[in-house]
Amino acid sequence: MLEEIIAYISTLDTSWIYVILFFFAFIENVFPPSPSDVVVVVGASLIATTSLGFVPVLIITSIGSALGFILMYYVGYFLSEKVLRSGKLKFISQDALHKTDEWFTKYGYKIILANRFLPGTRSVISFFSGVHELHVVKTFIFSLLSAFAWNLIIVYLGMTLGNNIPLIDYYLKTYSNIGMALTALIVIGFGIRYFIKKKKNA
Repeated sequence: MLEEIIAYISTLDTSWIYVILFFFAFIENVFPPSPSDVVVVVGASLIATTSLGFVPVLIITSIGSALGFILMYYVGYFLSEKVLRSGKLKFISQDALHKTDEWFTKYGYKIILANRFLPGTRSVISFFSGVHELHVVKTFIFSLLSAFAWNLIIVYLGMTLGNNIPLIDYYLKTYSNIGMALTALIVIGFGIRYFIKKKKNA
């Protein structure tokens, strides 16, 4: 399958390859299951055999990812007062929102800086960055830096290990699965701690 994707992309004009890479980097924040990292690796593997450039691929994918992050930021921003803080979602209490407000105020930009290395949570982080109204310019800058650092790794891997893309795909999926499992455990831990504390206060 990956070989077929590479064969197809390699037949396209360079400008279209850049558009495809930008699109998948952008949409990954909106639809997290999208195989953006694999597509970026595939694109990077063509650097040695086409007119694609390492720096353009890195910049285009990083900007695409940061813009996708900001799109979800604004979704969270506009839904914050109308949906979340208005109490329309009964399973999200105002007390929980207040606590996450404090948490995002204290750690928000650090979380954004690490978001590309936190599989399964990227769109959630961008959404709640908007909900808690972090500074949009700072949010964009930190999300861009995070995307740049992550893409630097996978573009380099794709460029240098292009013949072993299935192996790279395997390790990316393994990393993603481990990351999501750890994230789930952390969320469950916080949830248990919250309900225990709530029960004691009651």
